[in-house]
Amino acid sequence: MSAASEVLSASRPTRIGMIVPSSNTCLEPMTYRILGERDDVTVHSARIPVTRIALDAGSDQQFDAAGMRAAAELLATADVDVIAWNGTSGSWLGVGHDEAIAAEITRATGVPATTSTLAYFAAFRRFGISGIGLLTPYTADVNEQVAARYSENGVIVAGHTALGLSDNEAFGRVRPEALVDPSIALAEAGPDALVYLCTNLYGAPIVAEVEARTGVPVLDSVAVTLWHSLELAGSPLLDARWGRLLA
Repeated sequence: MSAASEVLSASRPTRIGMIVPSSNTCLEPMTYRILGERDDVTVHSARIPVTRIALDAGSDQQFDAAGMRAAAELLATADVDVIAWNGTSGSWLGVGHDEAIAAEITRATGVPATTSTLAYFAAFRRFGISGIGLLTPYTADVNEQVAARYSENGVIVAGHTALGLSDNEAFGRVRPEALVDPSIALAEAGPDALVYLCTNLYGAPIVAEVEARTGVPVLDSVAVTLWHSLELAGSPLLDARWGRLLA
């Protein structure tokens, strides 16, 4: 028996690699809160420059495939089992944009890949969701672009609320309790699900409360990206308090 075999574990936890917007302060701590005391999964991050969300070329350039590929190549050196672009830009840039990113990541690294937007559409298909209530920290024009893109892919935004912010760092300072009343109002239209769209928005802490008060399932961006990453890695899914559909 070699010296290495005596000190190295024969098994290891599932490793999820996440590409993180540089100014995001929510998704990493929230992901670990969702995982709780689980020791069968570890999460490893690489950051790309993202500071502002708007509908213009300067904002769109933050989400180019070259930057994603470079971050993914670094994550792959940690022998991760799946890589997720943990940002929602594909929701307004288009599902095809994120499909191309995921394909490029896998081509460059050999690792299965997803994104927050692809995770949402996997959930929409799995759970038969065709109409949603949308809540974001973004400006109204971004929400309207999201609605148009989702409609192209068979999901109707029945109602939406935009908090009117564009500074990505500020999204992480929105109080979770400030999302409750807008969520209840959106649920009155009877959507198949409510969507908290932004991985820098602390929506997950109120999911259980909103589901209990409205009877409508809630899909939070941080939770749904983790759910899809776990699914791709073949690992157990989430506790129901983070979204009853994701359990």
